[in-house]
Amino acid sequence: MASKYDGLARIIIQNVGGKENIGSLTHCVTRLRFKLKDEGKAQTDVLKNTDGIVTVIQSGGQYMVVIGNHVPDVFNAVVAVGHLEGCGGF
Repeated sequence: MASKYDGLARIIIQNVGGKENIGSLTHCVTRLRFKLKDEGKAQTDVLKNTDGIVTVIQSGGQYMVVIGNHVPDVFNAVVAVGHLEGCGGF
């Protein structure tokens, strides 16, 4: 079933370097927490300027996309759109 966050999920996946660049993905209360294979492939400026994304933080080996309180819905859309089910950390 399509989510209202599917478009945002596609933008996020594309701009973190694609599905193949995602090592793992979790979330906390407000952030998607990626472990990327190559952070250099991420388009941080594009993500920071995308509606629906508050900011992007890179710290401690994590690439965090700050979404807000509706992050569980965006997380579910990213997993569904990216077909990330069953991958490490999902």
